[in-house]
Amino acid sequence: MSTSHPQASLPAADFHEVIKSRRSVRKYDPEFKLTDEEIRELLTTAALAPSGSNMQPWRFIVITDSELKQKLLPIAFNQEQVVAASAVIAVLVDLKAYTEAPRIYGKAVEAGYMNVETAAKLVENMNRFYGSLPPERALQSALIDGGLVSQQLMLAARARGLDTVPMAGYNVDQFRELLQVPERYANVMLIALGKAAQPGHPSVRLHVDEITHWNGFGV
Repeated sequence: MSTSHPQASLPAADFHEVIKSRRSVRKYDPEFKLTDEEIRELLTTAALAPSGSNMQPWRFIVITDSELKQKLLPIAFNQEQVVAASAVIAVLVDLKAYTEAPRIYGKAVEAGYMNVETAAKLVENMNRFYGSLPPERALQSALIDGGLVSQQLMLAARARGLDTVPMAGYNVDQFRELLQVPERYANVMLIALGKAAQPGHPSVRLHVDEITHWNGFGV
C-alpha cells in the first residue's frame, strides 16, 4: 500500500489557482490512503464556511471501510470512485441545528466574542425564528449551508493537492437505511476524496456577461 502524500499546500496567494485547478475526478489511485487525522484537518477547514446565524448545520459521515464502500457501490449506481477513492464524505445537514444555539453562543461568550446578554438574546431569537419555520423552509436554509461547506471542503482538498468529485447520483433512501441516518438529518451530497489516477476533464464556463444581470432582469 502506498504511503505517499499529496504535494505541499499552495501558498495563499495561489488561491485563484486552487479554484481553477479543481476538477471533478472519477478515477482514483486505490493505493493512496489518507489518515484519519488528515481527513479531520480537511473537515476542520471546511467547517469554517459561513452558515445562517452561525448554526453550522453540517454533519459528516466519513466512509473509509472497504466493506462498507462495497455496500455503498450499488447504492451509488456503481460509480467506481466510491470504492477507489481514499474516502467518501457524506455531507448531511441537521434540521434541528438551531437547538445548538446555547452551546455555540456559549462558546462565543467564553472566547470573548460577545457578552452573556447578547448570547441569551440570540438564543431566544433562534428558538423563535427557526422553531416556527415550515419544514420546507428549514430544509432550504440548511441545504444552502450544506452547499457552502461542501464547496469549501473540495477547495480545501485541492489546496492540499488532493482531488474530489461531488456526487448527487445515488439512492438516498437506501443510503439512509445503510448508514442508519436519523430523520432529523437531510442529505446534501457525497464527495469522493483521494488522489487522482487520471486527471479530471477540463470544462468550459459561460461568460460572466451571460450569467450576470445588473440591478434586476431586463435592465
